[in-house]
Amino acid sequence: MKLRSKALAGLLATCALGLMASAAAAGTLDTVKGKGQLTCGANTGLGGFGIPDDKGQWTGLDVDVCRAMAAAVLGDAKKVKFVGLDAKNRFTALQSGEVDVLSRNTTATSSRASTLGIIFGPVTYYDGQGFLVKKKLNVSSAKDLNGASICVQQGTTTELNLADYFRSNNMKYESVAFQSEDETLKAFESGRCDAFTTDASGLYAERLRLANPDENIVLPEIISKEPLAPSVRQGDDQWYDVMTYTVYAMLDAEELGVTSKNVDDMKKSDNPNIRRLLGVEGDQGKGFGLTNDWAYNIIKQVGNYGEVFDRNVGEGSPLKIKRGVNALWNKGGIQYGMPIR
Repeated sequence: MKLRSKALAGLLATCALGLMASAAAAGTLDTVKGKGQLTCGANTGLGGFGIPDDKGQWTGLDVDVCRAMAAAVLGDAKKVKFVGLDAKNRFTALQSGEVDVLSRNTTATSSRASTLGIIFGPVTYYDGQGFLVKKKLNVSSAKDLNGASICVQQGTTTELNLADYFRSNNMKYESVAFQSEDETLKAFESGRCDAFTTDASGLYAERLRLANPDENIVLPEIISKEPLAPSVRQGDDQWYDVMTYTVYAMLDAEELGVTSKNVDDMKKSDNPNIRRLLGVEGDQGKGFGLTNDWAYNIIKQVGNYGEVFDRNVGEGSPLKIKRGVNALWNKGGIQYGMPIR
């Protein structure tokens, strides 16, 4: 039975890779153009990154990355179909071609890149895992959680980081795992565990969903590196370039001072970097299979990276997260857009 199971697993893996290769060979860019719509794998409901309202309108930093890609490819940021995916089915949806791109607060790791047949684009948010606790627990540091019960979501890097942290600090803990983020948060709120762990950005968002947010605090420790990035299927280089340079265009626009409000005036600039970015001169879009105003459409309809950050997770949002390492490289952070020239 064991040998038969291994053979079946190998066959399924081969079939999955075959499906991915077929999807890549078809050319996702042409597929998206043909159907006139980009299908985006998003979170099922994480404030600041990907969440639909009661009317089905999606907002979030990850959501805006997909809108920016639609603006670049189709000239219209509204031509996106969002598919809510949980941590368990997000990669399968991308592998099978159910979605064209996965932009769902997903950590880029070596194992995912080497075994899942996907490739990550630029980091859109540098994050790290933390802990949320109730103030009445009188805990001020993660080092005080020895012997604590921790609510965590299954099928995530969060579980692995949790185990590594407690092991490296010679501490004990009880894992209380749930399939969805919503179940995990509800369990924490009901008192089934002492702490709730996920990416720090998620903690700030989820804290606002609690009945009494001010009764809970995020502990200061960051126990991991969580570079969140969108991803596409391997073997489709043109589509990968579209995803990658969509993000770079948003970063470059912020660095150059080009915003959704001044982009039309900026087309008159004498700065060659701005002129190339906005398609006033050169054929920067041609090599990607896009029109030369692809980046102009992104900035005009979605905004530069700073605008997207501010309204979704920054000072202009309920989360009010500081830019920190997500500031531009020349503003004390590590965000850096490759030159468009």
